Amino acid sequence: MPDRDISRVVFRKSTHSDGGEGCVEAATLNGSRLVRDSKDTDGPTLTFTPSAWGTFVDKVKQGKLDLD
Repeated sequence: MPDRDISRVVFRKSTHSDGGEGCVEAATLNGSRLVRDSKDTDGPTLTFTPSAWGTFVDKVKQGKLDLD
């Protein structure tokens, strides 16, 4: 994605987050999904196309990305 100003983007945590330390925040900008570490909000932000985000979410739900 070309340079973008995300200073006005509203990120949100999952409602399933209990305030733990392993949380991410997500936002939408121009149809893309942005994801960042909630502990490092000034750090890097991942950008997913809608298709890639859908694939990622499906794999998480299926447990295909579990580290255990």
